[in-house]
Amino acid sequence: MAPQAPEVPPDGPPPGWGSSGRQLVVLGTASQAPTRRRNHNGYLLRFDGFGVLFDPGEGTQRQMVLAGVPSSAVDLVCITHLHGDHCLGLPGVLARMSLDGRRAPIEVCAPAAAADDLHRLLAVPNGGHTFEVVPVLCDEGPVRDAPPLRLVAGRLDHRVPTLGWRLEEPPGRTMDAEALRRAGVTGPAVRQLQSEGALRTAQGTVHLDQVSHPRRGRSLALVMDTRPCPQAVELARDVDLLVCESTFLAGDEELAATYGHLTATQAATIAAEAGARRLVLTHFSQRYPDESRFADEAARIFPDVVAARDLDVIDFPAHLAR
Repeated sequence: MAPQAPEVPPDGPPPGWGSSGRQLVVLGTASQAPTRRRNHNGYLLRFDGFGVLFDPGEGTQRQMVLAGVPSSAVDLVCITHLHGDHCLGLPGVLARMSLDGRRAPIEVCAPAAAADDLHRLLAVPNGGHTFEVVPVLCDEGPVRDAPPLRLVAGRLDHRVPTLGWRLEEPPGRTMDAEALRRAGVTGPAVRQLQSEGALRTAQGTVHLDQVSHPRRGRSLALVMDTRPCPQAVELARDVDLLVCESTFLAGDEELAATYGHLTATQAATIAAEAGARRLVLTHFSQRYPDESRFADEAARIFPDVVAARDLDVIDFPAHLAR
């Protein structure tokens, strides 16, 4: 029998994929057990055409289809730990990439202390890959410096080796349109000034810092299964978007401590202590059918909070004024 062509969703990828954009696509929000409305974990950061897939739990491949996320949108995979609700969807996602004809290698970052489990996961039979899967075994500290995002890991406090992730855009500069006009710099000359740092004009030499101001790079932290710990706060220090587990409500704080998790109150406290700008709560226990209770509890401590739902698309907050 001749091989069948890959199945292409009839509506194709959503407009804008592969172009400029910065969003978090929530693929799943359940903790250990999925529910009728919540799939296991999965988060796709889309950043100027570069995609980072975090913690692909069981069913992530289907959630990507429902969200309109093509497999080609994933350029890097980061796994916090090797509990099944955070990783069992990975073999299916990789198999889909092969079905879609991927050729470029892909790195899978995970805790070095869980190396054996990661290699077993990557060895799940799937008919073979059309590309190379590169395990990247990580400890605390910088992991990746390549554009467009720097990746840093931090150890968390769970029942198994667990890392939180922080992604940072390098700082840049925002051009001042009025200052450019006064300096007589227009059109292609603006790009030349940006690349060279100075430009000779009829009015003299114009330096980049005369017609622009510093712009802080965007940043995101992903803090999954953990008890409260200093590393969680440091990962989230001054980030624009903190994606944080809040498996339990405050009334079940003892249960959270026993199983190595956070309450909504504790997640909000981490966001406040870190100076984060927006908090996205997720990883909800099945015992709570209404995720709005998590947002209500966290909002008493931290005002800009979102209780994520499956297939939500969450934007970064607006750039801070100078």
